[in-house]
Amino acid sequence: MLSRSKGRGSLLEAVDLTRALSKARYQRAFPPLQERLRQLQYELLKAEIPTVIVVEGWDAAGKGSTIQRLTERLDPRAFRAYPGAPPSELEQRYHWLRRYQVRLPEDGLMALFDHSWYGRVLVERVERFVRKKVWRTAYEQINQFERWLTDDGQVLVKLFFHISRKEQRQRLKALARSKRERWRVEKQDWKRNERYDDWVVAIEEMLARTDSPHAPWTVVEATDARWTRVKVFETLVRRMEEALARRREAPTAVSRSRVAKDATRERRELRRAEDLERARATASEAGLPIDER
Repeated sequence: MLSRSKGRGSLLEAVDLTRALSKARYQRAFPPLQERLRQLQYELLKAEIPTVIVVEGWDAAGKGSTIQRLTERLDPRAFRAYPGAPPSELEQRYHWLRRYQVRLPEDGLMALFDHSWYGRVLVERVERFVRKKVWRTAYEQINQFERWLTDDGQVLVKLFFHISRKEQRQRLKALARSKRERWRVEKQDWKRNERYDDWVVAIEEMLARTDSPHAPWTVVEATDARWTRVKVFETLVRRMEEALARRREAPTAVSRSRVAKDATRERRELRRAEDLERARATASEAGLPIDER
């Protein structure tokens, strides 16, 4: 759960954007995390636990490069990444969450949303693509949707990449100067940087109203790329390990899984053996024969 620092009302103000990791520490920390995440992908696949990763954050905050690192060692057969895009004409005919629901992973698979359903309370709110009444009601719809996901046994990891207005502008300038990367910078990126404070208001409310024990936000300090990658991987590894431990402790929690069916069968056989033993004891005490067919 996110928490405000003492004496401050802003969640983002409490984030220490100066955090960084030396190259030496990064080289020690990152490869084991990358390998552990690869192993966990197969462990959750075997345990039939789906994983949903939501990536939100400022433009030029390093989301793309981090996602690239994330996918380097993962098995593409069990992983899907969905970039954010405006809804199609067909998608606009349905409830606005439907286009995300149909992309949810099957049991054991992973899905990453690079920009997600939070677009309704971020870009659609700030750019006034929808009325205030629409994005206001979206908070409760999002909370219900995420509660349903986690109650269904899915791992939901929500990451917000945070950088300062100054850092964002410097990165946009660097991209614009690069012959290879300038295509990535559009007019709307500069406009959003100019309206940074408006975006902060929307982000603050989003974090405050959709952070919950079952679907917490992790704000990633994204000034230093090495720190960013390590924190993202640490978060994913921890949340996936916790989900795996919960499934092992309560294998019948998701009844459709193979693990639940096996556990249920074992419990039934155990109860049958216990009932038979009690019947034997009762018959023996009464001096009666027992048919064990």
